[in-house]
Amino acid sequence: MNPESWEPWADRLRRRGYDVITPAWPFDDRPVAALRASPAPELAAVGVGEIVAHYEAILRALPRPPILIGHSFGGLFTQLLLGRGVGACGVAIDPAPIKGVFPAPNAVRAAFFVASTWGASKKVFHMSFEDFRWGWVHTLPEEEQRRVYERYVVPTPGRPYIEGLAAPFTGLFDAHPKDRTAPLLLIAGEEDRTVTASMVRAAHGIQKRSAARTDLRTFPGRTHWICGQPGWEEVCDAAIGWAEEVLPA
Repeated sequence: MNPESWEPWADRLRRRGYDVITPAWPFDDRPVAALRASPAPELAAVGVGEIVAHYEAILRALPRPPILIGHSFGGLFTQLLLGRGVGACGVAIDPAPIKGVFPAPNAVRAAFFVASTWGASKKVFHMSFEDFRWGWVHTLPEEEQRRVYERYVVPTPGRPYIEGLAAPFTGLFDAHPKDRTAPLLLIAGEEDRTVTASMVRAAHGIQKRSAARTDLRTFPGRTHWICGQPGWEEVCDAAIGWAEEVLPA
């Protein structure tokens, strides 16, 4: 998905008085229809390192440290950025695994459409509706599944997925929890197949090595589409409410 999927959150947070930015991955800063019609060839070379550096440059240019909120790979990036000293606090929702977290069998199944392709790290993929339905929205009615798929799903580079297979061992995914000084909240969806609640609990166990506050919250009945499925407002309010609690006035 691209930043258009964050529009309901951004609107809700702006009404609470926040300045909100939702920067895209490199080469993804176009409308969904344009991305689906003609993904940028350069997207194939984009990996986790490039994306995190891209975000770090944007965030360090802001007038003050922001609250970071990320979902899935964005939840991974949130943790990596906090480990680099970027951000006042962070909320990682259904985050892709950091170093030390092993993918659950369902998570491997969710990424199989990329992992099973030869040369995937140099290709751009468009997730099929069947893979999206299985990994993201399996509890929703089919009509709603198709609406979300057509509205938000865009081509994605295979490289981050391939890099993620080595996440338990590689320094690229090391969140440096002992270096983190900003508070962190990890949020899990109990019904998530793509990033299982057990994986989020494992990340929480690693992140607790930090001296900074580290919390975990699990939402029942939520899939990987936790930020958009019915009841997303509760998750949004929980995320920003926690941030308001842990940050100085």
